[in-house]
Amino acid sequence: MVRSTPKAMALGALIKAGREAVEPPLSQRALERQVGLGVGAMSRIESGERPPDVELTAALLGALGVTGPDRERALALAREEPDDASLAWLAVDLPGQRQQLHALLKIEQLAGAIVDISPLVVPGLLQVGGYARSIMRRGGVPDDEIETRVAIRMGRRDVLTRSAPVQFTAAIGAGVFRQRFGGPAVMREQLEHLLKMAQLPNVELRAVPTDDEWNPALAGAFSLITISAAKSVVHLENQTSGLFLEQPEEIAAFDRAATEALNVAMSADQTSALIDDALRQID
Repeated sequence: MVRSTPKAMALGALIKAGREAVEPPLSQRALERQVGLGVGAMSRIESGERPPDVELTAALLGALGVTGPDRERALALAREEPDDASLAWLAVDLPGQRQQLHALLKIEQLAGAIVDISPLVVPGLLQVGGYARSIMRRGGVPDDEIETRVAIRMGRRDVLTRSAPVQFTAAIGAGVFRQRFGGPAVMREQLEHLLKMAQLPNVELRAVPTDDEWNPALAGAFSLITISAAKSVVHLENQTSGLFLEQPEEIAAFDRAATEALNVAMSADQTSALIDDALRQID
């Protein structure tokens, strides 16, 4: 079986979106018959388990009537050479970042464990709507996309509270809890949400000192996402680009950085006390 990659997941998500947009609705089996695929092939394609080549991608897009930018994005993903499937995926434009978001959503749903290192802001999986909205407005997200992205971010939080929740560990810069992003009311809601999440057995919040010696958490934010014992990815994101890393040596380096950051972090109880103190000081 072909190993799923973030790009394969993004391509599968684009094809699935095209299929679900057809009127009247088109089932996976109906599409399989239309393009001559066996039973179950579309499920594997849409999940990223079986990335289609350029020829099959073009056939699927044609059957679904997908044209314009969506077609070009899907074909660009399909053109990736098999030997390059595990190389870093850098997205520097808005369409590419949208594709990465599709992949990130899928990967988080499959994850068994996530370690989030976040020295400057509350991690996305822990953000409340007002806090996320404030960051997006200041971060240059197009106005007509903000509410959609906020809704997606809020939906991503379900992985923490579902019936089989992901094991989530966050190393957060201690100064984050003193921020006033979005104003006092928004920050109060955010801190209260953090305290609530910290009570979940699968969530561990650890504050990292930012005014002492340098530590790996201060080098920048990243998410280390473990899907299985044999599969992990690292996701990095800044204001203008996103990056997925999959090479074993890259994963190992970020795993060491996460371990070192957690080694210098406060305990979970100390972190909750710090958040509670910051909450009491909000005007």
